[in-house]
Amino acid sequence: MAGERLIPVFKRLDTLEWKACNKLARLGAYRPLLFILRWASRLGDAPAWIVMCLSIPLLTQWWYGWFLGVCFGLSAAVGGILYRLLKNRLCRERPYISFEIPCTMPPLDRYSFPSGHTLHAVMFTTLAALFVPQLLIVVAPFAVLVMLSRVILGLHYITDVAAGALIGFVLAHGMALIIIALRGMLFGM
Repeated sequence: MAGERLIPVFKRLDTLEWKACNKLARLGAYRPLLFILRWASRLGDAPAWIVMCLSIPLLTQWWYGWFLGVCFGLSAAVGGILYRLLKNRLCRERPYISFEIPCTMPPLDRYSFPSGHTLHAVMFTTLAALFVPQLLIVVAPFAVLVMLSRVILGLHYITDVAAGALIGFVLAHGMALIIIALRGMLFGM
């Protein structure tokens, strides 16, 4: 099984990363920051991305906006399936389970690699940059908060966030190629 073969790799990474993760997680002791990061994490579950998809028709040509919103939503579904498959196959324990790192928000599941919140944050930010750049003023800072929240809340290692970001970036560019091809066929753009 792939997860069993990677356990020694994750154990070494965990040992290298846990001190940095612990220091970052201690930032959660600052109540205003904790409040902001918890909300970013909750909204980064899906609500923020749903609102983004629904707002695209208001910012672009109506039918083209709906087309983009649907494509962004399909990207989210693909990202969700991929990260869930990886997480359940690789089985990296969350940092608060393996080490005494404060966890200041209940996790959605047991495993941490890769960060699905980060995958979606980077994927939506990349897609916005490519197709609806006027959204970046809101989406980019929010994505940064989501990524920071994953480590500071004690839910992920730094490499979980880095892997989620890389996967989200690659998925966004793959979807961009599909969007561009379909856009040409459907809208002559």
